[in-house]
Amino acid sequence: MAIGIAATPGYGKMVFSQVLSVRYSGYVEAARALGHTPFSIVQRHILPNALRPLIVTATMGVGQTIVWASGLSFLGLGAPPPTPEWGTMMSMGRDFIADAWWLTLFPGLFIVLTVLSTTIVGRFLQRRLEGRPS
Repeated sequence: MAIGIAATPGYGKMVFSQVLSVRYSGYVEAARALGHTPFSIVQRHILPNALRPLIVTATMGVGQTIVWASGLSFLGLGAPPPTPEWGTMMSMGRDFIADAWWLTLFPGLFIVLTVLSTTIVGRFLQRRLEGRPS
């Protein structure tokens, strides 16, 4: 919850700046000149072009949020112990790292793989939404 609340102003600022930059673009001015209603201009031109960067950033932000949440739970600041979290699993496994190394390895590996996969999906979306080939 805290991580989501902390990240919200950054996303809001990004959407605001994107809407302002799209609002004064040539195709929006052309739509106004053609007599489109303000609602149709927002729906057809401003929102799709302003939300593209938000989708890419949010997809990549999922990985960052996973790392933050895992770090907090590793330090004991995450969800209470009955809740399974990768950071808590790593924290509990570090006491047994000499005898049972897999208790720490696998949660850490899953953190890395999940963050890597969300980053790859974010980069793919970025290329597709910009019109570049994959």
